[in-house]
Amino acid sequence: MKRTPLAHVAHAVDTALAWTVGILWLLPLVYAIWTAFHPPAYATHFDLSAPLSLDNFRRAWIAAPFARYFLNTIVLVTVIVSAQIVLCTMAAFALARLEFRGRDVLFALILLQLMIAPEILAVVNYRTMKMLGAVDTLWGIALPYLTSAFGIFLLRQTFKTVPKELEEAARIEGCGTFGVLWRVYVPAARPIYVAYGLVQVSYHWNNFLWPLIITNSVETRPLTVGLSVFSSVDQGIDWSVITAATLMTAGPLLGAFLIFQRQFVQSFMRAGIR
Repeated sequence: MKRTPLAHVAHAVDTALAWTVGILWLLPLVYAIWTAFHPPAYATHFDLSAPLSLDNFRRAWIAAPFARYFLNTIVLVTVIVSAQIVLCTMAAFALARLEFRGRDVLFALILLQLMIAPEILAVVNYRTMKMLGAVDTLWGIALPYLTSAFGIFLLRQTFKTVPKELEEAARIEGCGTFGVLWRVYVPAARPIYVAYGLVQVSYHWNNFLWPLIITNSVETRPLTVGLSVFSSVDQGIDWSVITAATLMTAGPLLGAFLIFQRQFVQSFMRAGIR
């Protein structure tokens, strides 16, 4: 179909807006890359003849125990996302397919939790972790996030779209409740799991406020909290080292996105269609 002049104008406007947003998003990243790979003297101005250097990354790695920060972050993300997928799957299946008293009330309470910002619960969660003796531990960071109201809601809505005939056929073949869940419902929700997992990995990799509140020592800090050592008022701010440390922190996620961007987009599209 041939486009009308108005459609051409709308397309041109959309394209211009997309380029504008893209450039605005890229500018801080370009500045961070430039500053991280050049000596501090070139942090405030661009000079194409400036020499490339990895010294800022070496200084950043020495200035803080990044190996420990990376290990803590990887452990936290792995434990939290794995626990969320398992617990949210079982809760969503129960709310979608099992009949029990108070099911609708329980689901309403879960939806209510979605309306509460995590920051509001920081004080209560801290007092709870203190009672459990989990302050300044990796478990103290992970425990409040081991399940997710959003994950339960998302998977419940997906499970409710699965035809009951598939469940009945699986039971005829001899599957129990967990067999039905594993062989019927989980495969049907695979795009949802991928999309949800990507969102949660990104969120918990970059989570800052709660780890900052609950940790006191270097041994338990994740990457985001560890970055704060580079902004010490006493030592001044060295933007070259800060940007190098920031790139080391964001690099794994950015690299994963660039490599698997097609799978990322397809997962979110399939999740949206459902």
